[in-house]
Amino acid sequence: MKILLLGKNGQVGWELQRSLAPLGELVALDFDSPGPWSANFARPESLAATVREVGPDVIVNAAAHTAVDRCESEAEHAHALNAAGPAVLAREAALLDCWLLHYSTDYVFDGSGTAPWVEDSPTGPLSVYGATKLEGERALRSSGCRHLIVRTSWVYSVRGGNFAKTMIELAQRRERLAVVDDQVGAPTGAELLADWSAHLLRTVQARPELAGTYHAVANGHTSWHGYARHVIERARAGGLPIKVAPDAIDAVPSSAFKTAARRPLNSRMSTRKLRETFGLATPPWETGVDRMVDEMLDRRLTTTNL
Repeated sequence: MKILLLGKNGQVGWELQRSLAPLGELVALDFDSPGPWSANFARPESLAATVREVGPDVIVNAAAHTAVDRCESEAEHAHALNAAGPAVLAREAALLDCWLLHYSTDYVFDGSGTAPWVEDSPTGPLSVYGATKLEGERALRSSGCRHLIVRTSWVYSVRGGNFAKTMIELAQRRERLAVVDDQVGAPTGAELLADWSAHLLRTVQARPELAGTYHAVANGHTSWHGYARHVIERARAGGLPIKVAPDAIDAVPSSAFKTAARRPLNSRMSTRKLRETFGLATPPWETGVDRMVDEMLDRRLTTTNL
């Protein structure tokens, strides 16, 4: 199997380089990859040419404009990465009769209610980011290509910046923090997503009728406030000099912070379809987050010792 991975240096893309390698020959590209092939989503002609020249059996698209607030002021760029680019990939995948795995988001929903969203729940994005990601989904479905759309939420990894790192850094400098408590979702590790993705791709090779949309998030849910408290206490228990006291992490509504893009309040997502179709488990969100924090602490200790 020949796999073309796009967005190799993002959080999910980095982990996919590991998880997809055992499946076959892997060609991993990013926007600025050197060499003969272009993965620049702002140049659709060269993106299409890359797909044709590589001639993959599977395309995995982990590229996206995920800076939610910047998408509001960079709508054209967001559309190129999240909608127009995926449409080109879907068209080329249909022509080559290859598979396309594409990642989407809880932001395609309006965040109302408290029930977990299922794959066929009505969509209603609140932001440019959510709207362009939804347009990308629709491009795949209308293209006729064999596809998997994996919707996820609150993705993190040790690589790069993330919410947990920010909270731990702030907790070392400040005596009081305010964190939003009316947005609820499931922190989901890029590593876990990558492992699920490899399993899905291997399975659909033998069972193409399983193509479609799946929700893939860790088990359980929490608010950003609950998430912050959890990682800070984990870091404190790990010996990090935390200044903020446990009772000095204030829970505040979303309205306390002005942001360019509206966030969905309810990002709960049902994984029943994923679990029952592919026989996969969804570990508790705390399991992956604890592992991430512990790895961050280990890296900090190693760097200090050096």
